[in-house]
Amino acid sequence: MAAKQSATEKKIYQLKISLRGITPPIWRRFHVPSDVRLSMLHPILQVVMGWTNSHMHQFKAGKTYYGETYPDDMDGMPETRDERKTKLEEVVSRPRAKFVYEYDFGDSWEHEIALEKILPAEAGVKYPLCLAGQRACPPEDCGGVWGYGDLLDALQDEEHPEREELLEWLGEGFDPEAFHLAQVNAGLRRIR
Repeated sequence: MAAKQSATEKKIYQLKISLRGITPPIWRRFHVPSDVRLSMLHPILQVVMGWTNSHMHQFKAGKTYYGETYPDDMDGMPETRDERKTKLEEVVSRPRAKFVYEYDFGDSWEHEIALEKILPAEAGVKYPLCLAGQRACPPEDCGGVWGYGDLLDALQDEEHPEREELLEWLGEGFDPEAFHLAQVNAGLRRIR
């Protein structure tokens, strides 16, 4: 019988997730156990990026898709492997390897995830753990990359005819340049 892997033998992946198509970039750097299942990586990514888990998602590595599977998946669609049965280390296993996380098939937010480093677990550290990031996550249902660009343009133009309506829709406190590391890590503690 194999001995259980100790915390110090456990591998930790340092990942960087970047939202594709956005300039200046929106990104996060974080640590997760290499053996986390993709079904658990999804809520981690939701917290790390700042999404609200209101839409469907999938992962793509090469030509392989991972996500929630249904018995009546549509004919002609690419086969989706069950994310509940797939560990992260089965998708990427060496530094510089990349894969894609797509969230909200309507707005089609594509995130590139790169494995930056493989590290030993540190005693006493709770994972997942966000290390750094830049800029706020776009608001849900803003129309994807193009809609978000239009939203930012409208917010910057005090004469824009939709500016007041958009400010009301966003609510108080939306700052596209803000990133709150402590808030992200508080959210990650709730899903551990």
